[in-house]
Amino acid sequence: MQYKTILDFCLRSAFAALGLWLATGMLDGLHFDDAQTLVMAALLLGVMNAVVRPLVLIFTLPITVVTLGLFLLVVNAAMLSLVANLVDGFTIDRFTTAVWASLIVSFCSAVASALAGGLKVQFKIHRD
Repeated sequence: MQYKTILDFCLRSAFAALGLWLATGMLDGLHFDDAQTLVMAALLLGVMNAVVRPLVLIFTLPITVVTLGLFLLVVNAAMLSLVANLVDGFTIDRFTTAVWASLIVSFCSAVASALAGGLKVQFKIHRD
């Protein structure tokens, strides 16, 4: 069971790295020095999303409810900006760039997770 958790974390980090790589190509204000920095940022983003983000979500729950969940964009961008501040060689020029990058990373991660998980369809055949 422990290996499955580690594998899930590695897969999610790989999907985040793919999303960050795509965001780098699509956005002008997002920069990585090299591929190693990209992988390190993806791993740290995974740790931040697992440890720090739940605490931030609890504290920002009232404003998230009032904004009908749109404040989650700000929380995701803040997590990405925090990672950019902690990893040397990873820079985000503006907060709006962080918002767009977090949208790209989230979309890429959701699509990749759906594809990796596959569709689970059950068929039952009843004979009369």
